[in-house]
Amino acid sequence: MTKNMIKKVWQTLRPALGVLVAAVLIWQLALDGGTVLAARSGGRVGGGSFSRPVPSRSYSRGGGYGTPVYGGGFGFPFLIPFFGLGGGFGGLFTLILFFGLANFLVSSFRRFREEGDSGMASELGSSNPAVSLHVLHVGLTAQARELQADLNRIGLSADTSSASGLTKVLQESTLALLRHPDYWVYAASEEKQTRLLAAETQFNQLALAERSKLSAETLSNYRQELRQTPVVALSQAEKDALAYGSASGEYIVVTLIVASEGKFNLPKINSSSDLRQALQQLGGISSDRLLAVELLWQPQAMGDTLTADEVLLAYPQLKLV
Repeated sequence: MTKNMIKKVWQTLRPALGVLVAAVLIWQLALDGGTVLAARSGGRVGGGSFSRPVPSRSYSRGGGYGTPVYGGGFGFPFLIPFFGLGGGFGGLFTLILFFGLANFLVSSFRRFREEGDSGMASELGSSNPAVSLHVLHVGLTAQARELQADLNRIGLSADTSSASGLTKVLQESTLALLRHPDYWVYAASEEKQTRLLAAETQFNQLALAERSKLSAETLSNYRQELRQTPVVALSQAEKDALAYGSASGEYIVVTLIVASEGKFNLPKINSSSDLRQALQQLGGISSDRLLAVELLWQPQAMGDTLTADEVLLAYPQLKLV
């Protein structure tokens, strides 16, 4: 066999050998009991509270829960017949006064009931205000390695037990995304309007749906409970083999789930400018309005990425920006 024939055979078999080597490496990592990389790594940071003090009822003068005062001269004496004025005239005058008082009592009772209902509605509204729930997905190319490092830093150092700490998590994560516009590829947003009493349940449902897309939470800082799972580090030869055998197009996906008090709308994501505006609006939510935050990203481990097929399967709602 000549050198040219050997060269042609090598060129023909080389791509298949690359894929085979990559497959063997991934299989070997999957068999390793301590590995998490083959299962895809993920990060989670967040916390929050949906509790609000219930206002006490106020009993103010003229308020909805006050005691009506009956006055204006219609008191006990009118019930006594006016004997001195004559039977007919006194009886007619007493009857007129009786109907006048009855009308006054009915009007007072109606006003008292209406004011009471208004006060109860106002009290209920103040203890069960409107709440906005938002989910924002951002898909970036795998070249955004600095973003993974920024999110890992946030996860390790964040104070997730206080409102100010969660506000900082939201600000720093949106800022990290805003600093990498060149790597934005996909994005999508979802929002719901609800009330405080139902907000926690709906927020937890959204968070669970997004967390289920992470095969493993290798870094988690939730309500100041920090957990970190070791991830197997690849050698340079293994990284080169995986890079050679993998399909083109690998990504990092970041998800923000935010609950804030009041009505709050994000723009529909159809372009990079819409995504920038949405990130700026989320990052600008004040601590007194912020109720809860979940920051999720995958992959979390440096060097780990998602393929295009994996992204589209887990996040079918994503749009090109």
